[in-house]
Amino acid sequence: MSIFRQLHTKSLNTQSTRKVLASRFLAAAQNSTADEPFPDEPTSAYYDEQVNKAGRNGDLETVGYLLNKRYRDGCFNTVNTFKFLTDTESSLALIDPLIQTLSRLDKGYTRKQAFDLLIARLCKLERTDEALRVIDTMAKEGYGVNAVCFHPVLNTLTRKNKKEEAWRVLDLMRHAGASPNVRAYNYLLTAYCFEGNLTEAAEVVKKIEAEGLIADGRTFDALILGASKAGKLAGAMVLLRRMMDRGFHVQYSSLANVINGMLRLGYFDQAVRFVMAFRGRDRKLDQESLGMLASKLIILNKKDEAMLVLEEMSKMRLIMGTKLFEFYKSNAKNEI
Repeated sequence: MSIFRQLHTKSLNTQSTRKVLASRFLAAAQNSTADEPFPDEPTSAYYDEQVNKAGRNGDLETVGYLLNKRYRDGCFNTVNTFKFLTDTESSLALIDPLIQTLSRLDKGYTRKQAFDLLIARLCKLERTDEALRVIDTMAKEGYGVNAVCFHPVLNTLTRKNKKEEAWRVLDLMRHAGASPNVRAYNYLLTAYCFEGNLTEAAEVVKKIEAEGLIADGRTFDALILGASKAGKLAGAMVLLRRMMDRGFHVQYSSLANVINGMLRLGYFDQAVRFVMAFRGRDRKLDQESLGMLASKLIILNKKDEAMLVLEEMSKMRLIMGTKLFEFYKSNAKNEI
């Protein structure tokens, strides 16, 4: 049984779809870009334009030709390569013949990357069923299915709060011989933490540890989000310290989650002290965290606290946005 059928029992490859395809291909314009002269130094953007032009015309033979040639010319596929696929019946009818086209590409990286980007495009359209069907073909034909193939599917499902389906996709990964990695679990962990559901988040962490996987920066970022959402600020700061002790780069989102948690609880002075304690490690991080805190304090009408932050930004010669600068200039006691 295919990995796709384990998740969904309804087949998407219907007779009506084949009829739509047949009529589309018979009417497709014979506008083959393969016969057009190529520039001396083609770019990835040029190839994307030509692939999408051929794809919109239903000329998948030319699409395949271009995908092979671009790799030989050193122009890799991009997120724009399959933009000709849209969420319409006529466009989605191209999926099966497109899978066949990709199956005939040069073996190795050319074919694998094309399949990976097709999966990503389908997930961008929130067509996770079709994306899983692509993965199913890859698994059957031995086209190098790995955890990366499933990441866009997990990302889309968890963003749509379809966590039960996401758990089943983890099972499909194992069946396909692509053991879930820490990034796969991080998608589910983030979904639970976004809700402030620390109980379920803890279960995900247990599974990560049970499988011998090592938490990464995204794991800590998600847990900090969950602790902050749940009002467990002491726990969030402990996690932040552990994140730093393990040598992970502190992300802006991690600081922002703690800051937002403090502001929600009315801990304005503590938020200022917290951000001040972290300044000086990363100039870009200072710019983002101090600027964000100042903006939120102004919105909350905490002008004195906002001025402390803006004065620190001035001392550090950090750039202020127009509104922040105008507020600082109108409230500063000393000349700038």
